[in-house]
This record gives sequence, C-alpha cells and structure tokens, in this order.
Amino acid sequence: MPASFKVRAVPLDDNKFEEVLDPDFGESAIGRVAPVDSGLWWIILLRAYGKLTGDYALQERVDVQTGIKLILKLCLTDGFDMFPSLLVTDGSCMIDRRMGIHGHPLEIQALFYSALRCSREMIVVNDGSKNLVKAINNRLSALSFHIREYYWVDMNKINEIYRYKTEEYSTEATNKFNIYPEQIPSWLMDWIPEEGGYMIGNLQPAHMDFRFFTLGNLWSVVSSLGTPKHNEAILNLIEAKWDDLVGNMPLKICYPALECEDWRIITGSDPKNTPWSYHNGGSWPTLLWQFTLACIKMDRVELAQKAIALAEKRLQVDHWPEYYDTRTGKFHRKAIPSLSNMDGCRVPNIKNSLGEHTEGVLVILG
Repeated sequence: MPASFKVRAVPLDDNKFEEVLDPDFGESAIGRVAPVDSGLWWIILLRAYGKLTGDYALQERVDVQTGIKLILKLCLTDGFDMFPSLLVTDGSCMIDRRMGIHGHPLEIQALFYSALRCSREMIVVNDGSKNLVKAINNRLSALSFHIREYYWVDMNKINEIYRYKTEEYSTEATNKFNIYPEQIPSWLMDWIPEEGGYMIGNLQPAHMDFRFFTLGNLWSVVSSLGTPKHNEAILNLIEAKWDDLVGNMPLKICYPALECEDWRIITGSDPKNTPWSYHNGGSWPTLLWQFTLACIKMDRVELAQKAIALAEKRLQVDHWPEYYDTRTGKFHRKAIPSLSNMDGCRVPNIKNSLGEHTEGVLVILG
C-alpha cells in the first residue's frame, strides 16, 4: 500500500493537462523502505468508514476484498521467524528514518492486531476465505499472548528481569529470549512509577528496547491489545510522567531520546533526528487524537482535556507545526527543506486537528 502519492500533470491535446497520481511504494522514499503501516491503516480506516457511514458496499466490492486478502497474505506468510509478531526493517512506519526499531516494533504489532480484528469483520466468508479467517483467529490469539506476556514492563516485571538467569536451553526456560539483566538502562530504574507500566518498544533475541513509544502504547489501548489492567497502567504512567511525555506540547513520539554515542551509532548521525527532535524524542501534536481515543475508552477524559488545552494555546499561534523540539517541546521544529520545492509535488493545505468522530471510531476499534 503506497505511503504517499505524487501529483503529475499529463499533457493532453489543445494545451490541456490531466492530473494523475503516481503511488510511491517505497521506491522514492528516503532510504528506499517499503511502508508496512500504510496497508494496516488502510484496513483499519476501511472498517471505520463502514461503521460510521453504514456504507458496507465498499468493503464488499471484489477489488476491495482482494486488497484486504493480499495485505493479509503478505502479513501471514510463513517464514523463518519464530514469533507471531511482524518482522520489519527500520523506517517502515511513522518513524520512517533509521531509529533502531528494526525487528518487531510495538507500533507495527499494535496496528497489525487492530487490522486483523477489522479484517475478520469485513472478509466475506465463503469456501475460498474460510482458511484465511481461521488463520486470522489463530494469529490474533498468539499475537495478543506474545505482546501481553513479553512486551509488558512495570516495577514487578523489571524486578523479575533484574534477576533473570541466562543461557537457559529448555522449553521450560523463564528467560525465553535470553535477555541479560545488564540491558536494563539506568534511566529506567528511576523513571518507572510505582503505579503504572507500558509496552516496550521492541523484542528480539537477547534484546529489549525499553524506550517508551507513544503511538504503539496508545494503539495497544485503543485496539484492546493490552488487557484492561495494562491499559489503565499505561495511562497512569503517562499521567505520572506528564512532564516527560507531554511537557509544553503533547506528545513525545518516544522517550527518552537517543543521545551522544547512541545517537551516532543507532541513527548513523542523522542530522534530522538529533536528540529531542523529530522522531528522536520530538513532540507531535498529531498524536493527540490517539491519546484522546485511549482516554475516552478508559474513562480518563480529563487527561485528554488537559493535553488539548496545552495544544490549543500554541498550535494556531505557531502556525500548526508538524512537531516541536527540545526535551519539553518548547520550541518549533528545526528548519527542513520546503515541501513546495519538491519536484512535481503539490502539498495540500491541511491543519492538524482532532476530528469530530473520535468517539465513533472508538466504538469501531475498541
């Protein structure tokens, strides 16, 4: 599924032109990375469209059903991976630059889980699709167990990891992924609150990425990938660490930022993803709608109202920046190349806003 489109003018007769869309499947993207999340979002929004409008004829069209099945076939194909989670490269989701999220990033798993649930409701069941529906149900069960069991951390879980035995060769091993206790970062020991927890950013053999990734955690709440207890604890953590995750402008895309040697090695010294900027700990107002959705679901609307009140003070005055910089989100984003100068592109004038149907979408996805 394309991540973006270029508007191209095709000459016709009599000095007339017709505008056509050229899809980008990653061949023009920075780093040439195919977008994984766009196909999952398409399925989720297709389900939302049907529920909100009552127009189910669209999702039942043969070409749309074919599109759903092709995306699922790609995601459910057998391979060498031992996990039920999706294996992807760096830069294949909202964080579309090198940020050390290759492997099994939480954001992709949460969207994958949500897309599977939506697909199960939309696929026309017949002899040709019943095996696919069975595969969806099996994957949903395995994926939810895997994420809830192995991605979740709170004070008790960190204490458990701190005492892990390693090099356990057994089907009964406690430390199944051979995680070394020394991997627990020093910042986390003091940062994790007594009442609260979150889903880690990534899990691979001998590696846990303990960074807090906001979109993945919020969508775990919205899609019910987390248990009700997990969902409540995620919002408790955001409230307890409000200054770190919200600050002057909601919300941090991830926390903490990669700095010094970590930044140089993991990002390749990316000048755009410097510490506390862009994808490396920048503050993104567009995450407000997912946060609001999660708060409505968990009956914590006061948290969303508090965050929106912060954003309302600045967004229009600051001319709707895409993101904010610094540890507290106090400053506008750094200068970047003008989109209007991109060859052949025309960028629509769209402002970030919370939609009118946030609560309606919750009914669909929750």
